[in-house]
Amino acid sequence: MYPKLLTISIPEFLQGFLPASFTLHSYGLMIALGVIVTFYVILNSVKDMRINSDQLSELFIWAIVSAFVGGKLFFFLEDIQRYLDDPSLIANAMSGGFVFYGSLIFTVPTIIFWLRKKKVSVRPFMDVLALGGPILHSFGRVGCFLAGCCHGKVCDSWIGVTFSHPDTLADFKDVPLYPTQLFDIGVNLFILLVVVLIRKRKQFEGQLFLIYLMLYAVGRSIVEIYRGDDARGFLFDGLLSHSQAIAIVVLVICGLFWRKWRIN
Repeated sequence: MYPKLLTISIPEFLQGFLPASFTLHSYGLMIALGVIVTFYVILNSVKDMRINSDQLSELFIWAIVSAFVGGKLFFFLEDIQRYLDDPSLIANAMSGGFVFYGSLIFTVPTIIFWLRKKKVSVRPFMDVLALGGPILHSFGRVGCFLAGCCHGKVCDSWIGVTFSHPDTLADFKDVPLYPTQLFDIGVNLFILLVVVLIRKRKQFEGQLFLIYLMLYAVGRSIVEIYRGDDARGFLFDGLLSHSQAIAIVVLVICGLFWRKWRIN
């Protein structure tokens, strides 16, 4: 696909303190667009919570930093030996490649901490994230598709896509692969549709957020069957990928919170 959209040369008189060129990566651009769209979706949904744009901007900064750190940390840890053996791969991987659950594990506690510090009700706000999360995630997966990361296995089906760009992050070039990035977008859009349809009929605060996490856990586990990037790591002699194992834990935890919040 197109991991790099364009490269701009920096004028010589500026190259003393700036790099010789600036490259716009498709993954970074899609994340930026996703953040902007998600920001305004959430801002429009928290008017009754007395959160203004400045406060939400502050929260977004903390959330973005924690998501970046968690997503990248889990990405490298899934195949840490690969990057220890060849550190030069780290620079190339910075243009794409995040682990969603790594970002989630770091971001959710950060958001909860900020909400409690600002004395904002946690569970109602988390329900709003059930709207923003799938939107931002979908933009991110478009970035993955353009960058070539998070790709599928080799396939002979008509749905197969081929990554041939020299800088693609795909492990297999010039062969049809399952478009698992697009599968994941489909999962997120389905979740978004479900959340929108039941938003006004939720039975307790926090229910939408739990539904979001549970539906994604199931959808992601199915998508993982078609994933072909072995670097994401496996457990139990390849029986489960790291993401599938985390998804099971997420389902169990969500089930416990569902029972607790439904009663309270």
